[in-house]
Amino acid sequence: MKKIFVTVLALVVTVALFAQSDKQVKWSFQTKKIAENTYEVRMTADIGGNYHIYAQDGGDGPVSTSFNFTKNPLLSLNGKIAEQGKVKKVFEEAFDSDVRYYEKKVEFIQVVKVKGKAKTNLAGKVEFMVCNEKECLPPAVVNFKVPLGG
Repeated sequence: MKKIFVTVLALVVTVALFAQSDKQVKWSFQTKKIAENTYEVRMTADIGGNYHIYAQDGGDGPVSTSFNFTKNPLLSLNGKIAEQGKVKKVFEEAFDSDVRYYEKKVEFIQVVKVKGKAKTNLAGKVEFMVCNEKECLPPAVVNFKVPLGG
C-alpha cells in the first residue's frame, strides 16, 4: 500500500511540474499571406515573469525549442524556421556551457506553400523549456493547428 501511495504522489508532483512550464509561456499562432499560395506562419512565445526560453540551437544542456509539423500532402515548408527577438548568449553554470535564449518575447517564423487552392491546416507541436536564475521547469509540449489557404 505504501508503494502505491508513493508512486501516486510522485505522479501527481510530476504532472504539477509539467503544468508549470506551459503556464510561463503563452503561445499564439498567426498567418500572413505573403505571395500566391504562400504564407508566413508566426509562432509567438510570450514569456512570463523572469523566465527565458531557449533558442532552437539553445546550446548543450537545456532543451532547445523545437517544432514538429504533422505531415500534410497539401503543404510544403520553405526553408528553416527563422527566429525574431533579442537573443542572449551567456554562460550558464547549471549547464556548464554557453546557451542562447530569449526573454519576454520571441517569434518563430516558418514560410509555408499551399498546393493549389486547397484550404487546409498546418498542425504540429512545439517543445520548449524555460528557466530563470533559480530553476528550470521541465520541458513542455504545446499542440497547435493554423488554418491556411482557401
